[in-house]
Amino acid sequence: MPMKDTIAAIRKEAGLTQEEMARRLYVTRQAISRWEQGTTEPGIDMLKLIARELDVPVTALLDMPEHYCQSCGMMFTDPDQHGHEADGSETEDFCRWCYDGGAYTYETTMDEMIEDCAPRMAEAMGWTVDEAASLLGAVLPTLRRWREVAEN
Repeated sequence: MPMKDTIAAIRKEAGLTQEEMARRLYVTRQAISRWEQGTTEPGIDMLKLIARELDVPVTALLDMPEHYCQSCGMMFTDPDQHGHEADGSETEDFCRWCYDGGAYTYETTMDEMIEDCAPRMAEAMGWTVDEAASLLGAVLPTLRRWREVAEN
């Protein structure tokens, strides 16, 4: 679903008017209206604030595909990008750069993963490295690899 529709749906689901949402986010009602019309989009930091204020994961606001790597967040665009389990079967959850042979391909921290992935994401999306790092900082904690780390 396009971001404009997602923002409107989540706002309405929360029972907020555009004016009420604007007050909570410290923006104008017109800004909310422009986002919902698709004439502009909120920046990454504003997306994080919207997610926090409306108690939804930031990934709910993004036009992300159904499947993406549950370690680095990379969107799958080709079938050969998937990793493999120990028995050789393909996994839907991880890319081949993060997971192969039934195990993670390298030990890393979430901060190191962000530092590694942010420049490539920035280049692919036309963002600054800081914007990409900010988004990864919001998305990675929701992914399976990092949730498992947090649980242990």
